[in-house]
Amino acid sequence: MSVILQGLAAVTNRDAKVLILGSMPGAQSLASQQYYAHPRNAFWPIMASLCGFSVNLAYHERLVLLRQHGFALWDVLAHCQRQGSLDSAIRHEQANDFNHFLAEHGQLKLIAFNGAKAQQSFNKQVLPTLAITPPRLLTLPSTSPAHAAMSLEHKLQQWLHIKQR
Repeated sequence: MSVILQGLAAVTNRDAKVLILGSMPGAQSLASQQYYAHPRNAFWPIMASLCGFSVNLAYHERLVLLRQHGFALWDVLAHCQRQGSLDSAIRHEQANDFNHFLAEHGQLKLIAFNGAKAQQSFNKQVLPTLAITPPRLLTLPSTSPAHAAMSLEHKLQQWLHIKQR
């Protein structure tokens, strides 16, 4: 049986240049109330490498450093139904309010999707409702441990594109 899930609040500054969007946090992230909390998720090692901080910093310190580097974190979906943590199990999607977010973040240069599911949900749930033109869109390989076909090094090479805003 799938349960109704509510996503996490956006982590942002008004001057953010890059918005990184996942689909919906996994079970461990929701339980911890922390983005990318699963220990095998490659997100924090990748961002630590890109921003030059230690992956061992406390969660709130990593968020501070992401914001200082011009990054914002959020998810496409505000609510959905899902059993487990796999994106393929997501049903009954409801998107976050991107009209409001984009209006308040006029400095955004790029929306980077953490995986294909985030991009697909954005195209289906968000793009048809936008009142303003979004910034450039870029789909990156998922950092999820479920996307193990690609090495951390290869993912990092792809994620380097978010620094070339």
